Amino acid sequence: MSTPAPAITLIEAITQALAWEIAHDDSVLVLGEDVGVNGGVFRATAGLQQRFGADKVLDTPLDETTIAGLTVGLATQGMKPVAEVQFDGFVYPMLDHIICHAARFRTRTRGRLSCPMVLRVPWGGGIRAPEHHSEANESLFTNVPGLRVVMPSSPQRAYGLLLAAIRDPDPVIYLEPKRIYRQYKEEVPDDGEALPLDVCFVLRDGSDITLVSWGAQVKETLEAAEALAREGISAEVIDVATLKPLDFDTIAESVAKTGRCVIVHEAAKTAGFGAEIAARLAEHSMFDLKAPVERVTGYDTHIPLFRLEMKFLPSVEKILAAARRAMSFS
Repeated sequence: MSTPAPAITLIEAITQALAWEIAHDDSVLVLGEDVGVNGGVFRATAGLQQRFGADKVLDTPLDETTIAGLTVGLATQGMKPVAEVQFDGFVYPMLDHIICHAARFRTRTRGRLSCPMVLRVPWGGGIRAPEHHSEANESLFTNVPGLRVVMPSSPQRAYGLLLAAIRDPDPVIYLEPKRIYRQYKEEVPDDGEALPLDVCFVLRDGSDITLVSWGAQVKETLEAAEALAREGISAEVIDVATLKPLDFDTIAESVAKTGRCVIVHEAAKTAGFGAEIAARLAEHSMFDLKAPVERVTGYDTHIPLFRLEMKFLPSVEKILAAARRAMSFS
């Protein structure tokens, strides 16, 4: 009988995936502010420098622009750098290198060069942080050709998707929902087995309504599906996981079965990624829909400080209200 894998948190799954790749691929290295001696602001790289050395886990200056430029340069010259941004709100100075260079190298060089880098970004609210530490900025990246945008929602998916991201030949923005870094544990085998990118994961089968989400909000979405089941409503739950490129076929197949869709995300509503999914449903699934597509999102304002923070984030109650509105259409 095989020994069950240890139950670990999402942050521990990230550490585990980084360690696997450094140990098995000489071209992989980790860099960022305080990732070495201190193990990162969230301890995602704890112990890695002591295990693999300072040439594999590099502490950088407190300069996001330099980190981005160094990461792009390393990636175009045969390395596979994994860079950490301490908080999502610190990513903005890096956008020039990411958008103007990392995303364009394959096209610019007609395929001669690629840019196999990963930018790890602790993402989203819910940890009682100050300004610039709780951004939900995924749509900054989903609009950029040449980037993959990935967001795990559980320890198992964090491990498998990060392995896949590091092995991908093109730049991946790997957004980590920090609200669930240590919220719960799952058994995660440390076997180097990657999960597929560019696919949605159907976490729960249903026949009455489709609930679509990603990142930290998947937990509330699953809880809402449980509550709907007690009301006799069968909800299918889809974790998008890879936002760009989007596996729209899985969503469309689900909506063809259920006829209703609620999209849940933390980012502001206007031009949030949920709008892209809703637009594609309008283009391709109009005649499958029995009700208007509902969106449960953050507000069109900056996320407030901690006293109001949880009011801003999507809740089980808000998801249930949207699902019941959709179900009111016969």
